[in-house]
Amino acid sequence: MIPFETTPDPEPTELPTVWADLLDVLATIGGKALHVAIIIAACVLIAFALRIVIRRIVHRIVDSAKSKAAVDDTQALERSPLADMRLVQRTRTLGTILQNIVNVMLVVIATVLTVNALDQSLLGSLTLLTAAVGAGLGFGAQNIVKDVFNGMFIVAEDQIGIGDVVDLGLATGVVEYVSVRITQVRDVNGTLWYVRNGEVTRIGNMSQGWARAIIDLGVPADSDLDTVEQAMLETAQGLAKDPKWRTRIVEKPELWGLESIGGDALVVRIVIKARANAKDDVAQELRRRLRTALSEKEIAIPSMVDVIPTGLDGARRVRGANPPKTRPNAVTGVPPVPERGIWRRKKTNDDGSGK
Repeated sequence: MIPFETTPDPEPTELPTVWADLLDVLATIGGKALHVAIIIAACVLIAFALRIVIRRIVHRIVDSAKSKAAVDDTQALERSPLADMRLVQRTRTLGTILQNIVNVMLVVIATVLTVNALDQSLLGSLTLLTAAVGAGLGFGAQNIVKDVFNGMFIVAEDQIGIGDVVDLGLATGVVEYVSVRITQVRDVNGTLWYVRNGEVTRIGNMSQGWARAIIDLGVPADSDLDTVEQAMLETAQGLAKDPKWRTRIVEKPELWGLESIGGDALVVRIVIKARANAKDDVAQELRRRLRTALSEKEIAIPSMVDVIPTGLDGARRVRGANPPKTRPNAVTGVPPVPERGIWRRKKTNDDGSGK
């Protein structure tokens, strides 16, 4: 018998190679896209969490300063000790800078992780490319690096803070914003100046510590100088004892005496040390009271001006009215001045003798 020929069973059909490769590519792309999405989401969550932490730390420090000063708002801290106001300003400034640093660092980390997730070989190329670009742009980026480092030192050393009245040489006004690269200062006209931190070579801060209101009062040349000086000093002391003003005044008023003699006026100087942010208000009130006091004594006032000593005069007067520092010349027949100092009086016993 002749055996029947059997036909082999047809093999199962397989997908074309093109479709299989396409699925593999889609799976790879989907996996990498999911990886990148996870990296970006994680960085966003970390940034959000760190921002909340920074804000809570800032608010806690500010609230602590408010509760210590027994006030409800930050503006009322002007009546609290100076350290509390400086602490609030510095904390807010550092909080702003920390948020900027966190954002930049997370962007860099997310970029590196994203490149590594897409293709690990690209990371080495990116490193080489970054080194080459950094070397090429190193000279051009010197100013940016200088701005950043100078800005970090300015804030870390508490040279300026948000709300300070400063003189940066390039601009003078109130500091509205401080970052690691620029400082925004608004002047009295309302102009907002953007000053690069690297260009700041000197800073004059008029909001830290204390300030001295110096007033030169001109009176007629024939006035009784003793009466004028006594009236001025009593008026300034009355201002310092006033409950409304005594919290703004740091020390007792000082009468520096006759400053100059003109052809038609004697210029007498009086100073009062006040808190830096209250100097102008104290000076205005003192001028008003001086005018009233001298008018009651029928003493004319040709002039009354604010004075800001500069240069050597300002350096010598930083501690107040200084006595002469030179010793008198020796005179024949007069005993020499003892080494205890010419300004210190010798103590006397009850019997009047100096022994």
